[in-house]
Amino acid sequence: MILDETITLNSGVKIPKFALGTWMIDDDQAAEAVRNAVKIGYRHIDTAQAYGNERGVGEGVRTAGVDRDKIFVTSKVAAEHKDYDVTKKSIDETLEKMGLDYIDMMIIHSPQPWKEVNQSDNRYLEGNLAAWRAMEDAVNEGKIRTIGVSNFEKADLENIIKNSDTVPAVDQVLAHIGHTPFNLLSFTHEHDIAVEAYSPVAHGAALDNPVIEKMAKKYHVSVPQLCIRYDWQLGMIVLPKTTNPQHMKENAEIDFEISEADMDLLRRVKPLDYGDFDVFPVYGGKM
Repeated sequence: MILDETITLNSGVKIPKFALGTWMIDDDQAAEAVRNAVKIGYRHIDTAQAYGNERGVGEGVRTAGVDRDKIFVTSKVAAEHKDYDVTKKSIDETLEKMGLDYIDMMIIHSPQPWKEVNQSDNRYLEGNLAAWRAMEDAVNEGKIRTIGVSNFEKADLENIIKNSDTVPAVDQVLAHIGHTPFNLLSFTHEHDIAVEAYSPVAHGAALDNPVIEKMAKKYHVSVPQLCIRYDWQLGMIVLPKTTNPQHMKENAEIDFEISEADMDLLRRVKPLDYGDFDVFPVYGGKM
């Protein structure tokens, strides 16, 4: 079963390859979403300080009826935290909000504060190292099991690799049909860094693409299932987001194989139009 599959990160920690993403799920809906996901078989839940729903996600984990050590919980240090003390304090606040004794993985949400993404050349190399040291110390204190990054490009990763004792366990990035960072995937593979794909359905933009629609019909699957399977076959951990239990179930039903010829065709799909969501920095927008 797809939901049971795991990989071992470079830190030795096992992580389920399929997760529930919770971006834009309100705090008062998050607990129920998590409980529903766990009931279906999900064992990996992804949140962030910036999502404003850590409390709800933590409640869902605590009340899901499954032992805590069977659920892998990820959160992210806010992109604006580029200071050791601020980062350390934020990790303690995350634990308190979630009501958990530890977080399985903590990630730096972005190498740049969101207001500078797509607008500044400052990659905050020193600030990211300061945040990274705070996270390393939290691992040593038993508050976090493993640490990673998100939205980091090759130079950002090299900064951490060359200047710290810990290679990031993951890089969580935007990766979907029409936007696949192949050069980054090659670099992370060389350094044994797992890649997590957020927005595998391009925040819904893939639903309107005729090439993707046609391919989904060929395999008798939905567009989201085809998109998720595409990332899966490229070796990524996938994090589709939904609050709908039926969609949660369907998203995980990807036990089919896209042929290499069709994968090649999907690799060449042109960039998708995110519509109203292109205002978000992760989709190329500016704050």
